[in-house]
Amino acid sequence: MLFNSPVFLYAFLPVAYFVFWSLNTHQQRYVWLTITGYVFYGFWDYRFCALMAFSTLVSYLAGLGMLRWEGRPRHRRLCLIVPVATDLALLAFFKYSGLFLDTARALSQRFGLSLSVPVFHVILPIGISFYTFHTISYIVDSYRRVITPTRNFFEFSCYVSLFCQLVAGPIVRFRQIESDLENLGDRGRKTYWERGWSFFVLGMIKKVLIADTIAAVIDPAFLHYQTLSTVGAWLAMFGYAYQLYFDFSGYSDMAVGLGQLFGLRIPQNFASPYKATDPSDFWRRWHISLSTCLRDYLYFPLGGNRRFVYRNLLVTMLLGGLWHGANWTFLVWGAYHGILLVAYKRFGKYWDPLPGMFRRATMLVLVVIGWVFFRSPSFVVAVHFLKTMFMPQAGIAFPGTGTLVAALLVSTAITQLLPNTFELSHRWRSTEVLALSLCFAFTLAMTYGFRMSPFLYFQF
Repeated sequence: MLFNSPVFLYAFLPVAYFVFWSLNTHQQRYVWLTITGYVFYGFWDYRFCALMAFSTLVSYLAGLGMLRWEGRPRHRRLCLIVPVATDLALLAFFKYSGLFLDTARALSQRFGLSLSVPVFHVILPIGISFYTFHTISYIVDSYRRVITPTRNFFEFSCYVSLFCQLVAGPIVRFRQIESDLENLGDRGRKTYWERGWSFFVLGMIKKVLIADTIAAVIDPAFLHYQTLSTVGAWLAMFGYAYQLYFDFSGYSDMAVGLGQLFGLRIPQNFASPYKATDPSDFWRRWHISLSTCLRDYLYFPLGGNRRFVYRNLLVTMLLGGLWHGANWTFLVWGAYHGILLVAYKRFGKYWDPLPGMFRRATMLVLVVIGWVFFRSPSFVVAVHFLKTMFMPQAGIAFPGTGTLVAALLVSTAITQLLPNTFELSHRWRSTEVLALSLCFAFTLAMTYGFRMSPFLYFQF
């Protein structure tokens, strides 16, 4: 089920909202949010609801175990290791088993080894990377005593299965919304009404009017990448950079808005990332929920800035890249950003005094180059794209180039000159409300006139 689909907008959301606010107790609201989360998830494939429920139950019981064995370190350590290992094993099987088997098969054929590798196809449960992060962060924070595990099963289950951020984030840690969960619905439905709808409408406009418009032009171009000229390749990659940003930040804004409608303050996930002036600045702005999780649960435990800094940066970004998908191109994308971070760590004192506009423009180009590996389904495509971009060659102009150039100009103006959604007050004057309403109406009309495009991060 997509946020921009009619079934969500005209059936699921109204029912979920009005029933929620008609309930009288926290427990009833926990149960209702759990039910709506599983219904939302079940629209994709109901069979995998059991997988999410199993992961939820294991982590919940581990939390109870930590409460029971507060003064017994060995038992608490088992309550950390068992659920984290279980979650990682499930993630590895469903997300990466095919990649490793295909790689083993290809290597055995390449080196002439008589290795029998089984062939089977595993369906990737949508959103498994995100809710796995939720359960793991909950267990680790409980073990570190950052939070006190909840004894209320439905409070925890509604946190894991919260439909507004279930399948593509942001990755919300329990401690970030613990207070809102404890006081669920107490503030009244009008408290965040205006802010919630403002975030949701702006996010949907970003997704449908900008991201999907760009996608309609560049997707055919990527299918025929061999025919692109150097200019066409650069245009397509800049188009993808903006498509990805408006698609994912649009989803995140919609998730924030939906959370606010139910009294839950979901944290910011994007802070104008294409305004970044260096690699570290970019990762403080892009997919904030993921980058902070990688920092707190991987980079710091490895040693952080205290020792082996370059190694820690590279390992963190390699695993961060592989988290995005079962393809070695994601690993290279992560390595690329790891090298950028190491280079900035080493030579930042020479970079920082340069003019801000130069640093911002250069960083944007470096990010776009990295998106080549992120977008390409294979190294063959990635290498061909990079050759086309850096070795001038002629090609066939793809349809919609004019539309793409116009969209790129608008996207550049928005990302470079305007505040992001968290920098807005979301208190609109009557004329601004009218303008937003017209844009939203046009957006709804677009969902009928064109094929609905799934959010890009659904695949991760």
